[in-house]
Amino acid sequence: MNEATLRSRALRLSYFTVGYNVLEGVVSVVAGMLAGSVALVGFGLDSFVESLSGGIMIWRFGGSGTRGREDRERRAIRLVGYTFLVLGAYVLYESAGKLLRGERPEPTPVGVAITGVSLIVMPVLYVAKRRTAERIGSRSLAADAKQTLACMGMSASVLMGLLLNGLFGWWQADPVIGVGIALLLFREGRETIREGKLDCC
Repeated sequence: MNEATLRSRALRLSYFTVGYNVLEGVVSVVAGMLAGSVALVGFGLDSFVESLSGGIMIWRFGGSGTRGREDRERRAIRLVGYTFLVLGAYVLYESAGKLLRGERPEPTPVGVAITGVSLIVMPVLYVAKRRTAERIGSRSLAADAKQTLACMGMSASVLMGLLLNGLFGWWQADPVIGVGIALLLFREGRETIREGKLDCC
């Protein structure tokens, strides 16, 4: 498979990432507001933040020619790193707020369904991005794949929080898991930004 075909595949994966996350975000925010679920609204807003990473990849692979490609690669890697930090800050803020205020996530059927679907879609998307990144030698797409993996973790944590609260009344599970994910996102963001400052040859 030649480079042009791989770049086209990377672009299609990026368009799918943006489209899926925007749809997921709209459904989650609307359903969360109707159900009074802060966790589900937060999950939806998180999806909008994650769509930024896919948008950056569209910018990265949408250019024609090879002129300035290394510079585009470095800048794309750093931008993906910054989206990790933004997402981490948001998750930490929401998790800490829910712990302090004692807000309980609502185990709504829509919430369980949308997070369940993400647990199916995100691993497949992650593997496709990772394989394409390895074949094309793109560090920025590899970083974006990590963002997709983070989305899978977020889906799992929200789903787990909804189920533990609904089944056992353990409302603290959701925000505690969120804090752990936020710390992982901060680490990934720092590593990705640092990688973007290196020579992307």
